[in-house]
Amino acid sequence: MSLNKKVLFVDDEPAVLDALKRILHKNFQLDTATSGVEAIAAATRNGPYAVVVSDMRMPGMDGVQLLSSLREISPDSVRVILTGYADMQSAIDAVNEGRIFRFLTKPCEARVLKRALYACVMQYRLVTAEQELLENTLMGTIKVLTDVLSLANPAAFGRSKRIAQYVKHMVNELHLQAPWQYEVAAMLSQLGCIALESEIIEAAYGGKKLLPEEQRRFDAHPAVARDLLNNIPRLEGIARIIGQQCLGVTPAENHFLSKDMRIGAAILRVAVAYDDLRVQGKSEVEALAELRHRQHLDQRVVESLATHALSSEEAPRAVHILDLTAGMILQEEVRTKLGLLLVAKGQEVTYPLLMRLRNYHQCGAIADTVLVLLPKRATEAAAATETVSV
Repeated sequence: MSLNKKVLFVDDEPAVLDALKRILHKNFQLDTATSGVEAIAAATRNGPYAVVVSDMRMPGMDGVQLLSSLREISPDSVRVILTGYADMQSAIDAVNEGRIFRFLTKPCEARVLKRALYACVMQYRLVTAEQELLENTLMGTIKVLTDVLSLANPAAFGRSKRIAQYVKHMVNELHLQAPWQYEVAAMLSQLGCIALESEIIEAAYGGKKLLPEEQRRFDAHPAVARDLLNNIPRLEGIARIIGQQCLGVTPAENHFLSKDMRIGAAILRVAVAYDDLRVQGKSEVEALAELRHRQHLDQRVVESLATHALSSEEAPRAVHILDLTAGMILQEEVRTKLGLLLVAKGQEVTYPLLMRLRNYHQCGAIADTVLVLLPKRATEAAAATETVSV
């Protein structure tokens, strides 16, 4: 992991900024700004900065207001106040509102300033390294887990794959920070279904009426997943998101949910409802129209799904089992000749799934071809190859 040494200095006195450049340009990659507005523009355009150093007292937007605003734009940047007005109340406000890592006073010796900036850069590295671990290592581990579980419960985990596609799209449209947590919640949203019989799952997903006891057990699957994941460090928030996927959050429950958890639950709730309607045969337009009339859904989240159009991105075709490749999306169920469900409609072809289908095909237990959604880029590449050969 390369060391980010980008530092943004903010001060309304150009002479101070020029002096800082002379002192630090050999050790750090420096940008400067003379106002809070200019600093926010720089962070948006040139970020992320490892460190943002701001003067306390500036016209228009002071250092505390600036660093508080930058937390929304660049939450991982380490924030420092450098000022000649070091009163106690200013220090308290800076630490409490701007989450300041260091508080330095003018004039600051070059040696002290360099040492402080190196400490800030290392703090930034620690924070981002931990996030990289969460976003990459944890996501990779969870993907393996869901791939394995999909083989044991195809209907439930086929659905989780579809829900994850919708959630990823909505998170991108809403420009949310730390998207990994919402995607993990989607991938594990159906985990509680491992406690249910496949017949109940298939009936529920197909919109069939369940017996009262069967419906009660199915409705409990989000709570089952929540309780399972609560035992895993760092996944407690994701567990709460999953537990709220089919419910409206009551005021009492809302008190215990962070902002990220509330928006995550709202996104997952929309994705689940959308998938229900699509499985029931509703078109994308019809499904969205119905969601827009459901008052308990967050309509801003619903609208973020409106630009999702899977059918316009891909072209369906029948493909031989031996020609399947990872990344294709199954457009129909795959069952054995005896009726056993192997893979649900909508599931993405992964390497474990590919091996399973080839094994069943080798012994003659399934049909030769399956209908898939082939990514458009692959279709265009195939067409280009055919044109060249002609």
